Amino acid sequence: MNCILIAEDETRIAAFLEKGLQKQGFKTILAEDGLQALHIAKHEKIDLLLLDLGLPLKNGWEVLEELRDRGQNFPIIIMTAFSDEKNRLNGMSKGANDYLTKPFKFQDLLERVQSALAAKQSAISI
Repeated sequence: MNCILIAEDETRIAAFLEKGLQKQGFKTILAEDGLQALHIAKHEKIDLLLLDLGLPLKNGWEVLEELRDRGQNFPIIIMTAFSDEKNRLNGMSKGANDYLTKPFKFQDLLERVQSALAAKQSAISI
């Protein structure tokens, strides 16, 4: 069972994502701020991170950079209200695997999660 870390400070969004992903058979862990996300990613086996950029304590940019600097290579999908191309390109250049602008349909997120996990699995088996 794949474990997805949801780093999202908006309680309603986090609960919606958690419920939907669990319904699809994923194990989920919630982090309400960037420090929690980093701690969980260091101490738990995470297969994918859904990362909001507007996190308290440490923002999503800092979390992304620190995780990649640590050599953690699980897929990271940024979920953000920042819809401009500059932020998307910045996220991808810093090591994000995908970038999804809020609001989004759960089905769109699910397809990206499944695609990222499939790519990770095929990279492992090569």
